[in-house]
Amino acid sequence: MSTEPGTDQATQLHGGRLIARRLKAHGVTKLFTLSGGHLFSIYDGCREEGIDLVDVRHESAAAFAAEGWAKVTRTPGVAAVTAGPGVTNAMSALAGAQQSHSPMLVLGGRAPAMRWGQGSLQEVDHVPFVRPVTKLAATAESTAQIPGLVDEALAAAVRAHSGPTFLDFPLDLVFSEAEEPEPVSALPDPAAGPEPEGAALARAVALLRDAERPVVMAGSNLYWGHGEGALRALAEELRVPVFLNGLARGCVPGDHELFFSRARSTALQGADVALVVGVPMDFRLGFGQAFGAETEVVAIDRAEPVQDHPRAVAAELYGGLSAILHALREGARGGGSAGTWVEQLRATEDERRAAEAAEFADERAPLHPMRLYGELREVLDRDAIVIGDGGDFVSYAGRVMDSYEPGCWLDPGPYGCLGCGPGYALAAKLAHPGRQVVLLVGDGAFGFSGMEFDTLARHGVNVVGVMGNNGIWALEKHPMEFLYGYSVVADLRPGTRYDEVVRALGGHGALVERPDELRPALGRAFEAGRPALVNVLTDPSVAYPRRSNLA
Repeated sequence: MSTEPGTDQATQLHGGRLIARRLKAHGVTKLFTLSGGHLFSIYDGCREEGIDLVDVRHESAAAFAAEGWAKVTRTPGVAAVTAGPGVTNAMSALAGAQQSHSPMLVLGGRAPAMRWGQGSLQEVDHVPFVRPVTKLAATAESTAQIPGLVDEALAAAVRAHSGPTFLDFPLDLVFSEAEEPEPVSALPDPAAGPEPEGAALARAVALLRDAERPVVMAGSNLYWGHGEGALRALAEELRVPVFLNGLARGCVPGDHELFFSRARSTALQGADVALVVGVPMDFRLGFGQAFGAETEVVAIDRAEPVQDHPRAVAAELYGGLSAILHALREGARGGGSAGTWVEQLRATEDERRAAEAAEFADERAPLHPMRLYGELREVLDRDAIVIGDGGDFVSYAGRVMDSYEPGCWLDPGPYGCLGCGPGYALAAKLAHPGRQVVLLVGDGAFGFSGMEFDTLARHGVNVVGVMGNNGIWALEKHPMEFLYGYSVVADLRPGTRYDEVVRALGGHGALVERPDELRPALGRAFEAGRPALVNVLTDPSVAYPRRSNLA
Protein backbone atom coordinates (compact mmCIF):
# COMPACT_ATOMS: atom_id res chain seq x y z
CA MET A 1 0.00 0.00 0.00
CA SER A 2 1.22 3.53 -0.77
CA THR A 3 0.51 6.74 1.09
CA GLU A 4 1.00 10.27 -0.15
CA PRO A 5 3.76 12.54 1.22
CA GLY A 6 2.58 14.71 4.09
CA THR A 7 0.52 12.03 5.86
CA ASP A 8 1.44 10.44 9.18
CA GLN A 9 2.36 7.13 7.59
CA ALA A 10 5.71 6.69 5.81
CA THR A 11 5.45 6.75 2.03
CA GLN A 12 5.70 3.27 0.54
CA LEU A 13 6.60 3.08 -3.15
CA HIS A 14 7.28 0.11 -5.39
CA GLY A 15 10.84 -0.45 -6.55
CA GLY A 16 10.32 0.94 -10.02
CA ARG A 17 8.94 4.16 -8.62
CA LEU A 18 11.88 4.40 -6.21
CA ILE A 19 14.26 4.07 -9.17
CA ALA A 20 12.44 6.71 -11.19
CA ARG A 21 12.28 9.20 -8.32
CA ARG A 22 16.02 8.84 -7.77
CA LEU A 23 16.76 9.29 -11.46
CA LYS A 24 14.57 12.37 -11.63
CA ALA A 25 16.22 13.85 -8.54
CA HIS A 26 19.57 13.62 -10.32
CA GLY A 27 18.25 15.37 -13.43
CA VAL A 28 17.57 12.36 -15.65
CA THR A 29 14.81 13.13 -18.18
CA LYS A 30 15.11 10.23 -20.66
CA LEU A 31 15.24 6.46 -20.23
CA PHE A 32 16.34 4.52 -23.31
CA THR A 33 14.96 1.00 -23.41
CA LEU A 34 13.55 -1.98 -25.28
CA SER A 35 10.33 -3.42 -23.92
CA GLY A 36 10.83 -6.24 -21.44
CA GLY A 37 8.64 -7.79 -18.76
CA HIS A 38 11.32 -7.49 -16.08
CA LEU A 39 11.13 -3.70 -16.51
CA PHE A 40 7.41 -3.01 -16.17
CA SER A 41 7.67 -1.51 -12.68
CA ILE A 42 10.47 0.80 -13.84
CA TYR A 43 8.32 1.92 -16.76
CA ASP A 44 5.43 2.59 -14.39
CA GLY A 45 7.71 4.61 -12.14
CA CYS A 46 9.07 6.68 -15.03
CA ARG A 47 5.55 7.33 -16.31
CA GLU A 48 4.48 8.58 -12.90
CA GLU A 49 7.59 10.75 -12.48
CA GLY A 50 7.55 12.28 -15.97
CA ILE A 51 10.68 10.62 -17.33
CA ASP A 52 10.37 10.04 -21.07
CA LEU A 53 10.58 6.42 -22.22
CA VAL A 54 12.40 6.15 -25.55
CA ASP A 55 12.14 2.64 -26.96
CA VAL A 56 14.43 1.19 -29.60
CA ARG A 57 14.66 -1.98 -31.69
CA HIS A 58 17.76 -3.58 -30.11
CA GLU A 59 19.18 -3.28 -26.60
CA SER A 60 22.57 -2.25 -27.97
CA ALA A 61 20.90 0.87 -29.39
CA ALA A 62 19.37 1.68 -26.00
CA ALA A 63 22.76 1.49 -24.35
CA PHE A 64 24.49 3.42 -27.13
CA ALA A 65 21.76 6.06 -26.87
CA ALA A 66 22.48 6.37 -23.15
CA GLU A 67 26.15 6.86 -23.94
CA GLY A 68 25.28 9.29 -26.72
CA TRP A 69 23.19 11.31 -24.27
CA ALA A 70 26.19 11.50 -21.98
CA LYS A 71 28.45 12.57 -24.84
CA VAL A 72 26.28 15.47 -25.98
CA THR A 73 25.11 16.70 -22.55
CA ARG A 74 28.00 15.79 -20.21
CA THR A 75 25.42 14.32 -17.83
CA PRO A 76 24.78 10.62 -17.18
CA GLY A 77 22.73 8.75 -19.76
CA VAL A 78 20.49 5.93 -18.55
CA ALA A 79 19.23 2.79 -20.28
CA ALA A 80 17.07 -0.09 -19.03
CA VAL A 81 17.35 -3.55 -20.56
CA THR A 82 15.63 -6.81 -19.74
CA ALA A 83 17.35 -9.77 -18.09
CA GLY A 84 19.68 -12.19 -19.87
CA PRO A 85 20.00 -11.29 -23.56
CA GLY A 86 18.95 -7.73 -22.86
CA VAL A 87 22.02 -7.27 -20.68
CA THR A 88 24.38 -9.17 -22.96
CA ASN A 89 23.18 -7.11 -25.92
CA ALA A 90 24.20 -3.96 -24.02
CA MET A 91 27.73 -5.19 -23.30
CA SER A 92 29.45 -3.60 -26.31
CA ALA A 93 28.11 -0.17 -25.42
CA LEU A 94 29.27 -0.62 -21.82
CA ALA A 95 32.75 -1.61 -22.98
CA GLY A 96 32.88 1.33 -25.38
CA ALA A 97 31.76 3.72 -22.66
CA GLN A 98 34.45 2.38 -20.36
CA GLN A 99 37.18 3.20 -22.88
CA SER A 100 35.68 6.61 -23.71
CA HIS A 101 35.00 7.41 -20.01
CA SER A 102 31.35 8.11 -20.79
CA PRO A 103 29.18 8.45 -17.63
CA MET A 104 26.15 6.21 -17.98
CA LEU A 105 24.00 3.80 -16.01
CA VAL A 106 22.45 0.63 -17.37
CA LEU A 107 19.55 -0.81 -15.37
CA GLY A 108 19.01 -4.51 -15.88
CA GLY A 109 16.11 -6.78 -15.17
CA ARG A 110 16.85 -9.95 -13.22
CA ALA A 111 15.09 -13.20 -12.46
CA PRO A 112 13.23 -13.26 -9.09
CA ALA A 113 15.41 -13.66 -6.01
CA MET A 114 12.88 -16.00 -4.41
CA ARG A 115 13.24 -18.41 -7.37
CA TRP A 116 16.97 -17.99 -7.94
CA GLY A 117 18.64 -21.17 -9.07
CA GLN A 118 15.39 -22.85 -10.10
CA GLY A 119 15.52 -21.98 -13.80
CA SER A 120 13.44 -18.83 -14.18
CA LEU A 121 13.14 -17.19 -17.58
CA GLN A 122 16.42 -15.52 -18.61
CA GLU A 123 18.03 -16.41 -15.29
CA VAL A 124 21.73 -15.57 -15.36
CA ASP A 125 24.02 -13.71 -12.98
CA HIS A 126 24.96 -10.61 -14.97
CA VAL A 127 27.32 -9.01 -12.50
CA PRO A 128 30.42 -11.23 -12.97
CA PHE A 129 30.65 -10.57 -16.70
CA VAL A 130 29.50 -6.93 -16.57
CA ARG A 131 31.88 -5.95 -13.76
CA PRO A 132 35.09 -5.89 -15.90
CA VAL A 133 33.65 -3.21 -18.20
CA THR A 134 32.02 -1.00 -15.56
CA LYS A 135 33.06 1.10 -12.61
CA LEU A 136 30.35 -0.43 -10.44
CA ALA A 137 28.14 -3.47 -10.94
CA ALA A 138 25.69 -4.64 -8.29
CA THR A 139 22.41 -6.43 -7.64
CA ALA A 140 19.77 -5.01 -5.33
CA GLU A 141 19.33 -7.33 -2.36
CA SER A 142 16.19 -5.66 -1.01
CA THR A 143 13.65 -3.11 -2.19
CA ALA A 144 14.79 -0.69 0.50
CA GLN A 145 18.33 -0.81 -0.89
CA ILE A 146 17.30 0.37 -4.37
CA PRO A 147 17.42 4.18 -3.94
CA GLY A 148 20.86 4.14 -2.34
CA LEU A 149 22.21 1.91 -5.10
CA VAL A 150 20.95 4.29 -7.77
CA ASP A 151 22.59 7.22 -5.97
CA GLU A 152 25.87 5.31 -5.66
CA ALA A 153 25.88 4.17 -9.29
CA LEU A 154 25.24 7.65 -10.71
CA ALA A 155 27.90 9.19 -8.47
CA ALA A 156 30.41 6.55 -9.54
CA ALA A 157 29.56 7.15 -13.20
CA VAL A 158 30.41 10.86 -12.91
CA ARG A 159 33.45 10.64 -10.62
CA ALA A 160 36.84 10.71 -12.40
CA HIS A 161 37.64 8.72 -14.37
CA SER A 162 33.99 8.81 -15.37
CA GLY A 163 32.46 5.74 -17.00
CA PRO A 164 29.61 3.23 -17.11
CA THR A 165 27.88 1.58 -14.16
CA PHE A 166 25.36 -1.26 -13.94
CA LEU A 167 22.59 -2.27 -11.55
CA ASP A 168 20.14 -5.12 -11.84
CA PHE A 169 16.92 -5.65 -9.92
CA PRO A 170 15.32 -9.01 -9.12
CA LEU A 171 11.77 -9.09 -10.42
CA ASP A 172 10.16 -9.73 -7.04
CA LEU A 173 12.12 -6.96 -5.31
CA VAL A 174 11.47 -4.26 -7.90
CA PHE A 175 7.72 -4.98 -7.75
CA SER A 176 7.71 -4.84 -3.93
CA GLU A 177 7.38 -1.66 -1.87
CA ALA A 178 9.65 0.17 0.54
CA GLU A 179 9.94 3.55 2.16
CA GLU A 180 11.66 6.31 0.23
CA PRO A 181 14.75 7.60 2.08
CA GLU A 182 15.89 11.18 2.56
CA PRO A 183 16.55 13.48 -0.44
CA VAL A 184 19.67 12.74 -2.44
CA SER A 185 22.98 14.56 -2.42
CA ALA A 186 24.20 16.28 -5.56
CA LEU A 187 26.39 14.30 -7.93
CA PRO A 188 30.13 15.04 -7.90
CA ASP A 189 31.27 18.09 -9.84
CA PRO A 190 33.10 16.77 -12.93
CA ALA A 191 35.19 19.93 -13.10
CA ALA A 192 36.49 19.54 -9.55
CA GLY A 193 39.51 17.59 -8.39
CA PRO A 194 42.49 17.65 -6.07
CA GLU A 195 45.13 20.35 -6.39
CA PRO A 196 48.20 19.29 -8.39
CA GLU A 197 51.27 18.25 -6.43
CA GLY A 198 53.60 21.20 -5.94
CA ALA A 199 56.89 19.80 -7.24
CA ALA A 200 55.23 18.36 -10.35
CA LEU A 201 53.49 21.66 -11.05
CA ALA A 202 56.75 23.58 -10.64
CA ARG A 203 58.50 21.22 -13.04
CA ALA A 204 55.73 21.54 -15.64
CA VAL A 205 55.67 25.34 -15.32
CA ALA A 206 59.42 25.53 -15.82
CA LEU A 207 59.27 23.35 -18.92
CA LEU A 208 56.42 25.36 -20.43
CA ARG A 209 58.01 28.70 -19.60
CA ASP A 210 61.23 27.74 -21.38
CA ALA A 211 59.60 25.95 -24.32
CA GLU A 212 60.28 27.19 -27.84
CA ARG A 213 58.18 24.55 -29.61
CA PRO A 214 55.32 23.67 -27.24
CA VAL A 215 52.20 21.76 -28.26
CA VAL A 216 48.98 20.65 -26.63
CA MET A 217 47.57 17.23 -27.49
CA ALA A 218 44.17 16.93 -25.78
CA GLY A 219 41.53 14.21 -25.75
CA SER A 220 38.18 13.19 -24.36
CA ASN A 221 38.86 13.78 -20.67
CA LEU A 222 39.37 17.47 -21.42
CA TYR A 223 35.70 17.46 -22.42
CA TRP A 224 34.49 15.36 -19.50
CA GLY A 225 36.43 17.60 -17.11
CA HIS A 226 34.99 20.85 -18.57
CA GLY A 227 38.51 22.11 -19.23
CA GLU A 228 38.01 23.70 -22.63
CA GLY A 229 37.85 27.31 -21.42
CA ALA A 230 41.05 27.00 -19.43
CA LEU A 231 42.82 25.26 -22.30
CA ARG A 232 41.87 27.97 -24.75
CA ALA A 233 43.05 30.67 -22.34
CA LEU A 234 46.40 28.93 -21.91
CA ALA A 235 46.86 28.44 -25.64
CA GLU A 236 46.00 32.03 -26.49
CA GLU A 237 48.17 33.62 -23.83
CA LEU A 238 51.21 31.41 -24.34
CA ARG A 239 50.73 30.96 -28.12
CA VAL A 240 50.65 27.15 -27.96
CA PRO A 241 49.34 25.18 -30.97
CA VAL A 242 46.55 22.75 -30.10
CA PHE A 243 45.70 19.31 -31.48
CA LEU A 244 42.54 17.48 -30.44
CA ASN A 245 41.09 14.01 -30.72
CA GLY A 246 38.01 12.16 -29.49
CA LEU A 247 35.45 14.23 -27.63
CA ALA A 248 37.92 17.10 -27.28
CA ARG A 249 37.24 18.01 -30.90
CA GLY A 250 35.55 21.40 -30.94
CA CYS A 251 36.93 22.42 -27.53
CA VAL A 252 39.06 24.81 -29.57
CA PRO A 253 37.11 25.83 -32.70
CA GLY A 254 38.26 24.37 -35.99
CA ASP A 255 38.89 27.85 -37.43
CA HIS A 256 40.86 29.16 -34.43
CA GLU A 257 44.34 30.41 -35.30
CA LEU A 258 45.92 28.00 -32.82
CA PHE A 259 43.97 24.90 -33.83
CA PHE A 260 45.77 22.47 -36.11
CA SER A 261 45.04 19.00 -37.43
CA ARG A 262 46.93 18.29 -40.68
CA ALA A 263 50.31 19.27 -39.18
CA ARG A 264 50.00 16.87 -36.27
CA SER A 265 52.87 14.51 -37.06
CA THR A 266 55.22 17.42 -37.74
CA ALA A 267 54.23 19.20 -34.53
CA LEU A 268 54.32 16.24 -32.18
CA GLN A 269 57.65 15.00 -33.51
CA GLY A 270 59.18 18.48 -33.47
CA ALA A 271 57.86 19.70 -30.10
CA ASP A 272 60.26 20.32 -27.24
CA VAL A 273 57.39 20.23 -24.70
CA ALA A 274 54.03 18.50 -25.09
CA LEU A 275 51.11 18.97 -22.72
CA VAL A 276 49.15 15.72 -23.10
CA VAL A 277 45.76 16.60 -21.65
CA GLY A 278 43.04 14.04 -20.98
CA VAL A 279 44.20 11.47 -23.52
CA PRO A 280 46.18 8.26 -23.01
CA MET A 281 49.25 7.52 -25.06
CA ASP A 282 47.56 4.54 -26.69
CA PHE A 283 47.52 3.36 -30.33
CA ARG A 284 46.17 6.75 -31.43
CA LEU A 285 49.43 8.36 -30.28
CA GLY A 286 51.67 5.52 -31.41
CA PHE A 287 52.01 4.31 -27.81
CA GLY A 288 53.94 7.49 -27.08
CA GLN A 289 56.08 7.34 -30.23
CA ALA A 290 53.99 10.03 -31.95
CA PHE A 291 56.12 12.48 -29.95
CA GLY A 292 59.78 13.10 -30.71
CA ALA A 293 62.46 11.21 -28.83
CA GLU A 294 63.56 14.43 -27.12
CA THR A 295 60.05 15.79 -26.42
CA GLU A 296 59.41 16.45 -22.74
CA VAL A 297 55.91 15.12 -22.06
CA VAL A 298 53.72 16.56 -19.31
CA ALA A 299 50.79 14.23 -18.58
CA ILE A 300 47.65 16.03 -17.38
CA ASP A 301 44.37 14.34 -16.57
CA ARG A 302 41.41 14.17 -14.21
CA ALA A 303 42.85 11.16 -12.38
CA GLU A 304 45.84 8.85 -12.61
CA PRO A 305 45.96 6.85 -15.84
CA VAL A 306 44.30 3.47 -16.15
CA GLN A 307 47.40 2.06 -17.89
CA ASP A 308 51.04 2.89 -17.29
CA HIS A 309 52.56 5.48 -19.60
CA PRO A 310 54.37 3.71 -22.46
CA ARG A 311 57.20 6.26 -22.28
CA ALA A 312 58.79 8.34 -19.55
CA VAL A 313 57.08 11.62 -18.71
CA ALA A 314 58.66 14.73 -17.28
CA ALA A 315 55.76 15.60 -14.96
CA GLU A 316 52.29 14.32 -14.07
CA LEU A 317 49.40 16.55 -12.96
CA TYR A 318 46.10 14.97 -11.94
CA GLY A 319 42.98 16.70 -10.63
CA GLY A 320 40.64 19.48 -11.71
CA LEU A 321 41.67 20.28 -15.27
CA SER A 322 40.65 23.92 -15.21
CA ALA A 323 42.65 24.53 -12.04
CA ILE A 324 45.71 22.75 -13.45
CA LEU A 325 45.61 24.60 -16.78
CA HIS A 326 45.05 27.96 -15.09
CA ALA A 327 48.03 27.29 -12.80
CA LEU A 328 50.22 26.43 -15.78
CA ARG A 329 49.13 29.56 -17.61
CA GLU A 330 49.80 31.79 -14.62
CA GLY A 331 53.14 30.18 -13.88
CA ALA A 332 54.47 30.23 -17.44
CA ARG A 333 53.21 33.71 -18.29
CA GLY A 334 55.90 35.85 -19.91
CA GLY A 335 58.17 32.94 -20.81
CA GLY A 336 58.95 31.18 -24.06
CA SER A 337 58.73 32.48 -27.61
CA ALA A 338 56.65 30.18 -29.80
CA GLY A 339 55.63 32.70 -32.46
CA THR A 340 57.98 31.35 -35.13
CA TRP A 341 56.94 27.79 -34.26
CA VAL A 342 53.27 28.62 -34.73
CA GLU A 343 54.02 30.24 -38.09
CA GLN A 344 55.95 27.17 -39.24
CA LEU A 345 53.10 24.84 -38.31
CA ARG A 346 50.54 27.12 -39.94
CA ALA A 347 52.49 26.97 -43.19
CA THR A 348 52.54 23.16 -43.00
CA GLU A 349 48.85 23.07 -42.13
CA ASP A 350 47.90 25.35 -45.00
CA GLU A 351 50.01 23.41 -47.48
CA ARG A 352 48.43 20.10 -46.53
CA ARG A 353 44.90 21.51 -46.58
CA ALA A 354 45.54 23.01 -50.01
CA ALA A 355 46.68 19.58 -51.24
CA GLU A 356 43.19 18.24 -50.50
CA ALA A 357 41.48 20.61 -52.93
CA ALA A 358 41.74 18.23 -55.88
CA GLU A 359 40.04 15.43 -53.98
CA PHE A 360 37.27 17.75 -52.78
CA ALA A 361 36.59 18.56 -56.45
CA ASP A 362 37.00 14.99 -57.74
CA GLU A 363 34.45 14.31 -60.50
CA ARG A 364 34.59 10.51 -60.46
CA ALA A 365 31.51 8.33 -60.19
CA PRO A 366 31.12 6.43 -57.92
CA LEU A 367 32.25 9.30 -55.71
CA HIS A 368 35.50 9.81 -53.88
CA PRO A 369 34.66 10.11 -50.15
CA MET A 370 36.50 13.43 -50.06
CA ARG A 371 34.12 14.88 -52.66
CA LEU A 372 31.23 13.83 -50.44
CA TYR A 373 32.70 15.56 -47.39
CA GLY A 374 33.61 18.65 -49.38
CA GLU A 375 29.95 19.06 -50.31
CA LEU A 376 28.66 18.19 -46.86
CA ARG A 377 30.82 20.77 -45.11
CA GLU A 378 29.15 23.49 -47.14
CA VAL A 379 25.64 22.73 -45.82
CA LEU A 380 26.39 22.18 -42.12
CA ASP A 381 25.65 24.75 -39.43
CA ARG A 382 28.44 25.72 -37.09
CA ASP A 383 26.83 23.84 -34.18
CA ALA A 384 25.87 20.74 -36.18
CA ILE A 385 26.44 17.46 -34.36
CA VAL A 386 28.30 15.01 -36.57
CA ILE A 387 28.36 11.31 -35.72
CA GLY A 388 30.72 8.83 -37.32
CA ASP A 389 29.78 5.15 -37.51
CA GLY A 390 32.05 3.34 -39.91
CA GLY A 391 35.62 2.48 -40.76
CA ASP A 392 37.32 3.75 -43.89
CA PHE A 393 34.47 6.16 -44.72
CA VAL A 394 34.54 7.76 -41.27
CA SER A 395 38.35 7.91 -41.26
CA TYR A 396 38.13 10.50 -44.04
CA ALA A 397 35.58 12.43 -42.01
CA GLY A 398 37.83 12.42 -38.98
CA ARG A 399 40.51 14.09 -41.03
CA VAL A 400 38.52 16.78 -42.86
CA MET A 401 35.34 17.52 -40.89
CA ASP A 402 36.09 20.34 -38.46
CA SER A 403 34.15 20.94 -35.23
CA TYR A 404 33.54 24.36 -33.72
CA GLU A 405 31.88 23.66 -30.38
CA PRO A 406 32.33 20.99 -27.70
CA GLY A 407 30.17 17.90 -28.00
CA CYS A 408 29.73 18.17 -31.77
CA TRP A 409 31.79 15.15 -32.87
CA LEU A 410 30.88 11.63 -31.76
CA ASP A 411 32.51 8.43 -32.95
CA PRO A 412 32.98 4.90 -31.60
CA GLY A 413 36.09 5.94 -29.68
CA PRO A 414 39.04 3.65 -29.00
CA TYR A 415 36.78 0.60 -28.62
CA GLY A 416 35.84 0.99 -32.28
CA CYS A 417 32.43 -0.68 -32.08
CA LEU A 418 30.33 -0.22 -35.20
CA GLY A 419 26.57 0.15 -34.88
CA CYS A 420 26.78 2.92 -32.28
CA GLY A 421 25.65 5.66 -34.66
CA PRO A 422 21.83 5.47 -34.67
CA GLY A 423 21.72 5.34 -30.86
CA TYR A 424 24.08 8.30 -30.63
CA ALA A 425 22.04 10.20 -33.22
CA LEU A 426 18.76 9.48 -31.44
CA ALA A 427 20.11 10.86 -28.18
CA ALA A 428 21.80 13.84 -29.81
CA LYS A 429 18.65 15.00 -31.59
CA LEU A 430 16.48 14.51 -28.50
CA ALA A 431 18.95 16.52 -26.46
CA HIS A 432 19.31 19.25 -29.11
CA PRO A 433 16.17 19.18 -31.26
CA GLY A 434 16.93 22.52 -32.93
CA ARG A 435 20.33 21.52 -34.25
CA GLN A 436 21.40 19.55 -37.30
CA VAL A 437 22.37 15.98 -36.42
CA VAL A 438 24.21 14.14 -39.17
CA LEU A 439 25.00 10.42 -39.05
CA LEU A 440 27.92 9.41 -41.24
CA VAL A 441 27.47 5.69 -41.74
CA GLY A 442 29.29 3.09 -43.77
CA ASP A 443 27.32 0.44 -45.60
CA GLY A 444 28.96 -2.14 -43.36
CA ALA A 445 28.03 -0.28 -40.19
CA PHE A 446 24.43 0.06 -41.36
CA GLY A 447 24.07 -3.71 -41.07
CA PHE A 448 24.55 -3.55 -37.30
CA SER A 449 21.71 -1.21 -36.44
CA GLY A 450 19.94 -0.02 -39.58
CA MET A 451 16.57 -1.00 -38.12
CA GLU A 452 16.95 1.90 -35.70
CA PHE A 453 15.76 4.16 -38.51
CA ASP A 454 12.37 2.75 -37.49
CA THR A 455 13.08 4.09 -33.99
CA LEU A 456 13.99 7.50 -35.39
CA ALA A 457 10.81 7.57 -37.48
CA ARG A 458 8.53 6.47 -34.63
CA HIS A 459 9.90 9.16 -32.34
CA GLY A 460 9.87 11.87 -34.99
CA VAL A 461 13.62 12.37 -34.85
CA ASN A 462 14.76 13.92 -38.13
CA VAL A 463 18.39 12.83 -38.22
CA VAL A 464 20.10 13.02 -41.61
CA GLY A 465 22.14 9.95 -42.44
CA VAL A 466 24.83 10.15 -45.12
CA MET A 467 26.12 6.77 -46.27
CA GLY A 468 29.38 5.97 -47.97
CA ASN A 469 28.38 2.84 -49.87
CA ASN A 470 31.43 1.16 -51.42
CA GLY A 471 30.22 -2.43 -51.15
CA ILE A 472 33.25 -3.66 -49.19
CA TRP A 473 34.81 -3.78 -45.75
CA ALA A 474 37.48 -1.34 -46.91
CA LEU A 475 39.63 -1.29 -43.75
CA GLU A 476 40.10 -5.03 -44.13
CA LYS A 477 39.97 -5.59 -47.90
CA HIS A 478 42.72 -3.20 -48.96
CA PRO A 479 45.30 -4.15 -46.28
CA MET A 480 44.68 -7.86 -46.84
CA GLU A 481 45.19 -7.48 -50.56
CA PHE A 482 48.39 -5.57 -49.88
CA LEU A 483 49.67 -8.32 -47.58
CA TYR A 484 48.52 -11.42 -49.45
CA GLY A 485 47.45 -10.37 -52.91
CA TYR A 486 43.87 -11.41 -52.21
CA SER A 487 41.08 -10.77 -49.73
CA VAL A 488 38.39 -12.94 -48.18
CA VAL A 489 35.20 -12.12 -46.23
CA ALA A 490 35.64 -8.46 -47.13
CA ASP A 491 32.97 -7.96 -49.78
CA LEU A 492 29.39 -6.77 -49.45
CA ARG A 493 26.68 -6.54 -52.10
CA PRO A 494 27.54 -3.59 -54.39
CA GLY A 495 25.02 -0.79 -54.71
CA THR A 496 22.51 -2.06 -52.16
CA ARG A 497 19.55 0.30 -51.90
CA TYR A 498 19.74 1.09 -48.21
CA ASP A 499 17.83 4.28 -48.98
CA GLU A 500 14.83 2.13 -49.92
CA VAL A 501 15.15 0.28 -46.61
CA VAL A 502 14.97 3.60 -44.77
CA ARG A 503 12.00 4.68 -46.88
CA ALA A 504 10.21 1.45 -45.96
CA LEU A 505 10.87 2.19 -42.28
CA GLY A 506 9.13 5.57 -42.51
CA GLY A 507 12.02 7.82 -43.45
CA HIS A 508 13.22 9.73 -46.47
CA GLY A 509 15.69 8.02 -48.80
CA ALA A 510 17.76 9.13 -51.76
CA LEU A 511 20.39 7.50 -53.97
CA VAL A 512 23.39 9.48 -55.22
CA GLU A 513 25.47 8.03 -58.04
CA ARG A 514 27.19 11.15 -59.43
CA PRO A 515 28.78 14.20 -57.77
CA ASP A 516 26.28 16.68 -59.23
CA GLU A 517 23.42 14.80 -57.52
CA LEU A 518 24.86 15.13 -54.02
CA ARG A 519 24.19 18.74 -53.01
CA PRO A 520 20.51 18.67 -54.07
CA ALA A 521 20.04 15.33 -52.30
CA LEU A 522 21.51 16.73 -49.08
CA GLY A 523 19.22 19.74 -49.28
CA ARG A 524 16.14 17.57 -49.66
CA ALA A 525 17.24 15.37 -46.76
CA PHE A 526 17.60 18.32 -44.38
CA GLU A 527 14.21 19.64 -45.45
CA ALA A 528 12.41 16.28 -45.22
CA GLY A 529 11.26 16.73 -41.62
CA ARG A 530 11.81 13.03 -40.93
CA PRO A 531 14.82 10.74 -40.62
CA ALA A 532 16.66 10.54 -43.91
CA LEU A 533 19.39 8.51 -45.56
CA VAL A 534 21.38 9.82 -48.51
CA ASN A 535 22.89 6.64 -49.96
CA VAL A 536 26.05 7.75 -51.78
CA LEU A 537 27.80 5.20 -53.96
CA THR A 538 31.54 5.63 -53.34
CA ASP A 539 34.55 4.26 -55.17
CA PRO A 540 35.67 0.92 -53.66
CA SER A 541 39.18 1.36 -55.08
CA VAL A 542 39.83 4.36 -52.82
CA ALA A 543 41.48 3.53 -49.51
CA TYR A 544 42.21 5.80 -46.58
CA PRO A 545 46.01 5.93 -46.11
CA ARG A 546 46.96 4.56 -42.72
CA ARG A 547 49.38 2.54 -40.72
CA SER A 548 48.05 -0.49 -38.90
CA ASN A 549 46.31 0.22 -35.58
CA LEU A 550 46.26 -3.43 -34.62
CA ALA A 551 49.55 -3.48 -32.71
